[in-house]
Amino acid sequence: MKKNLLVVIGLIGSLNLFAQNEPTVMEIDGKPVTKSEFLQIYLKNNNDPKFDKVSMDEYMELFKKFKLKVAEAESLGYDTIPKLKRELEGYRKTLATPYLVDNETNNKLVEEAYRRSKTEIRASHILIKVDENATPADTLRAYNKIMALKKRIENGEDFATIAKSKGGSDDPSAQQNGGDLGYFTAFQMVFPFEEAAYNTPVGKISNPVRTRFGYHLIKVVDTRPARGTIKVAHIMVAVSKTDSAEVIDAARKKMDEIYQKATAGESFDDLASNFSDDPGSNGKGGVLPVFGSGSTTRMVPEFEDAAFNLKNIGDISAPIQTNYGFHIIKKLEWNDLGTFESMKKELQNKVNKDERSKQTQDSFVAKLKKEYNYKNLSKKNLSWFVENVDSTYAMGKWSASKLTTDKPLFMIDGKTFTQKQFGTYLEKNSRAAKKMASKDLVALQYKNWEKAMIIELEESKLEAKYPEFKALMKEYHDGILLYEVMTDEVWNKATRDTVGLKEFYAVNKENYRWDNRMDAMVYECLNKDIADQVFKMIQNDTINSKHVLDKINKTSELNLRVRTNKFEISQTPYLKGKDLKKGINKPYEFEGKVYVIKVNELIPAGVKELNEAKGAITSDFQNKLEKDWLESLGRKHPIKINEAVLYNLGTK
Repeated sequence: MKKNLLVVIGLIGSLNLFAQNEPTVMEIDGKPVTKSEFLQIYLKNNNDPKFDKVSMDEYMELFKKFKLKVAEAESLGYDTIPKLKRELEGYRKTLATPYLVDNETNNKLVEEAYRRSKTEIRASHILIKVDENATPADTLRAYNKIMALKKRIENGEDFATIAKSKGGSDDPSAQQNGGDLGYFTAFQMVFPFEEAAYNTPVGKISNPVRTRFGYHLIKVVDTRPARGTIKVAHIMVAVSKTDSAEVIDAARKKMDEIYQKATAGESFDDLASNFSDDPGSNGKGGVLPVFGSGSTTRMVPEFEDAAFNLKNIGDISAPIQTNYGFHIIKKLEWNDLGTFESMKKELQNKVNKDERSKQTQDSFVAKLKKEYNYKNLSKKNLSWFVENVDSTYAMGKWSASKLTTDKPLFMIDGKTFTQKQFGTYLEKNSRAAKKMASKDLVALQYKNWEKAMIIELEESKLEAKYPEFKALMKEYHDGILLYEVMTDEVWNKATRDTVGLKEFYAVNKENYRWDNRMDAMVYECLNKDIADQVFKMIQNDTINSKHVLDKINKTSELNLRVRTNKFEISQTPYLKGKDLKKGINKPYEFEGKVYVIKVNELIPAGVKELNEAKGAITSDFQNKLEKDWLESLGRKHPIKINEAVLYNLGTK
């Protein structure tokens, strides 16, 4: 149902602020919808807009339904529900991010990210874990440990051996890979790690790098130009590390057979559908998400290498083995790294969400201070905190209750921020503090608090300063309300109202019918010889389908496939139009395969039971509930359409 929310957001589009004296297209509950607002939404949702009366009337019907539902949600107080307010606030925080950075610094980071995206780095690392907020003693202990490991490497010991050894890397994967991280590019590692990797020459080892995970030593092994992104399909025969040699050998043989068929011209889609063990792709012809340089999707190195080594579109790799099993890979599409202009927006979004965006905040806050006439009054008025913050602070037990004054600490934009406000901040953020001298601790926390307050001030002004931000918040506000009210009034009601569902089914059951069906066991054979063997074997009632499969597929897993079901004949291509009788029917060929059908029962056309068509019946019941609901909303929330404006939207 979240999909419905996306549809809603697509409908309402990016609204804008409009002048109060603009012509009004419609009113709902006396609230106007301006010509510009309606026109912007209409144009966004119509690539080939038409302004004739028929087109305007059709779109207005959709728009009225949307407005009615939002109006009802507001009248029921959905916009005051704490859960929904928190959800909207969460969206607001995310949407506000691009407006709370120094654009000049931000642009430089975007350009740097693009330069880095052109190069892939292969690196290994050794990690010594230490918490972000560890005490100075624990931090020093971790630092000394990683420096000792660095010295051993500089004295000639092997990096991978040290990573694997007892007392070596704290990264569990090092036991298998010696710290090897494979190739990566911008945004695929935490920013401090990326920064160090791109600034360390090939063959060299970085100085200790601090990230939120701890200290790292990074050895850059290789660099190469970015390989771009690739789209492939694959067929997988699954094996695991615990499988016996016999099972692995059988899987290898099966993959070799599939490979021979694929390279002989058989449909890769069909082979993937019939034989691939990857449930995520076998229903899509084996097609996988795009992966490669800068993509969020990564494959295991041996799979990526085999894919990128394919030269031409349509080429198929020889079988390869990964930890997941055996694969063959078909190249479908390849794209080189895009131009900076084509990637700029995507890179901008990544920078805004990445740790590197923190670099822009200090310069952004400095600009806000100038814009809003900042005055620093903290020099004397922080002394109480220096004198009173003690060892209980790091334990979360410190309180500002003894603070008797409320002197100003800074002023900005005519607002004063005081000692008590800072004291409250200290109480709530003690866990994030490191154990350090009182003076240094207070200075650090004051800097954090001041920056947070100034950014919060600017965030509170976004709707007034940026019309497009206000429009975006309106979009999310209406989308959230619409999703929730539809959930309560239509979607959930249809699934919970079992009595209503049964009554709806009773009235409309003739709309849900089976065509002629057969209860059958289908033997899909590779060729006529196999079909003849199967036909002969199943004449013996003591032989079941497992016996048949074991014998026929002894030489190849591709020889025979068995399905048992109640098949709707008109919807099953290899059964449609065949004169099949109850019992065992003679083999026949269809689209390159030979079928032997054992019919247990021929079932005449008839009405489906409720449980047999519950999905379709529930969907239709939802549509009825929504239709009835909208009719009642139309009576509750009066709408007036200004046809003179509506039918002249295409004119200037």
